[in-house]
Amino acid sequence: MCNTKIHETQPLLNLKLDRVMQDIVYKLVPGLQESEEKRIREFYQSRGLDRVTQPSNEGQPARGGMGSDTFDHSRAHYFRYDEHVSLCLEKQSSSKDKSKAVLQQKYVRCSVRAQIRHLRSVLCHRLGLPPQHVQILFNNEALPDHMTMKQLWLSRWFGKPAPLLLHYSIKDKRR
Repeated sequence: MCNTKIHETQPLLNLKLDRVMQDIVYKLVPGLQESEEKRIREFYQSRGLDRVTQPSNEGQPARGGMGSDTFDHSRAHYFRYDEHVSLCLEKQSSSKDKSKAVLQQKYVRCSVRAQIRHLRSVLCHRLGLPPQHVQILFNNEALPDHMTMKQLWLSRWFGKPAPLLLHYSIKDKRR
């Protein structure tokens, strides 16, 4: 198996460490993590090398004197597995507004921690407008900048199907 070429010119191109898969396998196969760490230690000891990549689980300090108890595995993927909310951003139609500022892609998926100010900032960037000219609305009511998507979803859209429908309006530039 070791002599099989994956790619002719770049053999290591598709070989990547997958921490999530590794964590799943370690949880499913009892004793695998300990035996693997033991084999790694034996490998380095047999060659007289210092292991500098990851601290072991037995409290042996790694290079720099840091113990393994300083890394909290429970928070390793804290933001990766954040909840997401799907949004549909539509321009609020008005009879006097004939501007061409309409989004090309009106569907957005973002973290539930995102605030209205973040959404407005992205919207302004996409439309090429300054932030003071764009307002985000829900049922013709302006939303406060500090409100998170989770607060919005739970207070105004709970029990309804995704995506959460929001409107945006562009204030007149003359005011």
